[in-house]
Amino acid sequence: MAKPEVETGYFENNLPYARIGSGPRNLIIFDGLSFDHQPPSGFNLKRMRNNYKAFTEDFTVYVVNRKPNLPMGYSMRDMSEDYAEMIKRQFDDPVDIMGISTGGPMAQHFAVDHPELVDHLVLASTGCRLSEHGAKLQIRVADLARRGKWRAACVALIGAVFTGLKGMFYKTVAWLFAKRFFGSAEYPIDGVVEIEAEDAHNFRDRLAEIKAPTLVIGGENDFFYPIAELAEGIPNAKLILYKNAGHDAIMKEQFKKDVLAFLSDTDNVPL
Repeated sequence: MAKPEVETGYFENNLPYARIGSGPRNLIIFDGLSFDHQPPSGFNLKRMRNNYKAFTEDFTVYVVNRKPNLPMGYSMRDMSEDYAEMIKRQFDDPVDIMGISTGGPMAQHFAVDHPELVDHLVLASTGCRLSEHGAKLQIRVADLARRGKWRAACVALIGAVFTGLKGMFYKTVAWLFAKRFFGSAEYPIDGVVEIEAEDAHNFRDRLAEIKAPTLVIGGENDFFYPIAELAEGIPNAKLILYKNAGHDAIMKEQFKKDVLAFLSDTDNVPL
């Protein structure tokens, strides 16, 4: 498969994005935790293009981050409303939504508050709340970031995403390139705002309000979220949990196949 065309920039309401491919349907990805609210470039852009290349025959993929320079106290719902504003301006028809990790809580608010904008919903490596140990680790990361301790923050976060030998490798990479991952952001406090907003998020009592066809997918050993609990609360949600996989389950080739199968299944029609 040829490399898909890529474009980066900002939408009218200042949400940074990468557009990958030019398929007939639109898949909007609410991306995971980020300290750098700018259009991706370099290694990160190349990684995104490779990750989503498999989707581009059927989809134009938009990986969308949050606005730069978020005010303290900005909530998951506030971030969701930014996505809603962008989608209303940019797209004429309902779109497919995938919320990944920290993007998942925003996608939950979005699906409840704007059901007319959602065709299908994928909630990947995410939950309706953080696990107790996931919340503790993220607050620790936020504290380290406030103090400019980027290496320690990056290693702590990466160590929970990857486990085993892979975890050791990525923690070494995180130590070497932490400043590039976190410290190059124009407004590095943006990541702290995201963490504090997610720490306050608990959507368990509102999951039944999600009406879009929904796939909940991730690893059964995810450090940050009780993923099965999310699926249990959403009417008719499909759950896929990978055995012996953690928060990095979205990197599996099978993940791409399963998401594409769900989005392409004609039985998954909006209610």
